[in-house]
Amino acid sequence: MRIAVLADVHGNLPALEAVLAHLEQQGGCEEIWVLGDLAAFGPYPQEALERLAALPKALFVQGNTDRYLVTGLRPPQLAVENEAQYKRLPGFLEERDANFRWTIEHLSYKWYTFLRELPFQQRMEISGYGSVLAVHASPLGDEVGIWKDTGDDELSEMLEGIGARLLVCGHTHHQLGRWLDDRVWVVNGGSVGLPLDGDQRAAYVILDFEAGDCWASFHRVEYDVGEVIARLKQAGHPAIDWVETRLHLAASP
Repeated sequence: MRIAVLADVHGNLPALEAVLAHLEQQGGCEEIWVLGDLAAFGPYPQEALERLAALPKALFVQGNTDRYLVTGLRPPQLAVENEAQYKRLPGFLEERDANFRWTIEHLSYKWYTFLRELPFQQRMEISGYGSVLAVHASPLGDEVGIWKDTGDDELSEMLEGIGARLLVCGHTHHQLGRWLDDRVWVVNGGSVGLPLDGDQRAAYVILDFEAGDCWASFHRVEYDVGEVIARLKQAGHPAIDWVETRLHLAASP
């Protein structure tokens, strides 16, 4: 069985299309798991949702930004540490709130309800392999990410009692394959629409289950980043500076 895992599309339709085309070049898959943060920040929130929902045999979980959109909650605000940061705080709050308002304005009620009804997690039984748990960030919550430098003790607490052989997740926008004491394998395919690891190419992972085992192949895919930035500007997106800075974290290799 072959499964593609996509996460953190963030309304970036060109990146999503590039990933789906690349997946077909790899021979396709039997299922696609989409691990949340589907619409906010990018210039094509509804178009990205339409494309994802049209995929055959797709499985979804809700991400933290999806939850922000449908509940009105916003990302936690960290306390500022000096006067200079405090002076920038009103602008940060204005941009943060305007970004989610803009996304809601560009989603029909149908897609609002689609995001609202997404589950926090999905559990699958893979024949011959065992249980797989899919979440956005971690079993502890959609804002609690698993990182390369997450301590073994902390990771053990995060995965305590999940009853799964494999955990697939997103949220950090960094690719990761990590074992916990040979008991649980954690796989993060990175971000399709907004990588934050110094490589602006879209990221995803393919899982191949065979003979009671699983192999992960991590992929990076070129797409037209300039088109996305141009569309953000054309649409008057309120978070253009924030998004553009992150899309330009590094030149594509």
